[in-house]
Amino acid sequence: MLTHPESPSRPLQVKICGLTRPDEAVACARLGADAIGLVFYPKSPRHVSDDQARAVVAALPSSVAAVGVFVDADFETIMARVSGCGLSMAQLHGRETPALTERLTAAGVGVIKALFVGGRPDLEEGRNYKVDAFLVECAKGPLPGGNAMTWDWAAAREFGRQYPLVLAGGLDPENVATAIQAARPAAIDLSSGVEASPGRKDPDKVARLLEAVNRIAAPDDSFRSSQVFRPRKG
Repeated sequence: MLTHPESPSRPLQVKICGLTRPDEAVACARLGADAIGLVFYPKSPRHVSDDQARAVVAALPSSVAAVGVFVDADFETIMARVSGCGLSMAQLHGRETPALTERLTAAGVGVIKALFVGGRPDLEEGRNYKVDAFLVECAKGPLPGGNAMTWDWAAAREFGRQYPLVLAGGLDPENVATAIQAARPAAIDLSSGVEASPGRKDPDKVARLLEAVNRIAAPDDSFRSSQVFRPRKG
């Protein structure tokens, strides 16, 4: 049986997003990813069908969180994917309302809400949401998400002192240590930075990314210690 390796010295959690194939999801889990992301946004090149998502989730150990990524989807659509695909959390990348996030939370779904430096909803609006964590990135590029563009990660640091912070946008194995030191997040989220092509993960890049994260010194008091990603039941 596939097991998920423990990384007790790692100062933060790692999510690899935009998985489309079970074998690549398994490789990410074996290398030590804490969570994988499945994109249910039709305009994304990493969009998956329900059947694809179910196959990916079924291949993973229950200790790895399966996060569905949605953009302005309604409650019924999100809940159908959560229950039908075996997801443990929903990551919301549009202009979803606090009322929607509260409804999902009440239904037992872990919620990560995206906020944007230079876009809406912005960091100030985060105070209106009651969620498990906030993913913060910049509002650059044509699609919701980081669009592989780097930004001033330190702009999220003060926010991360107040709320569980997932840092995203332009991260890769070469710059991840710099980004972490700048923002001090509870978790990071990568997609294109560890890809061979859109939707196809490169295991060598994933390995180098996790090695770089594991080399970071033990967290100091500027890290907010929290487990962002909920493992699945089972």
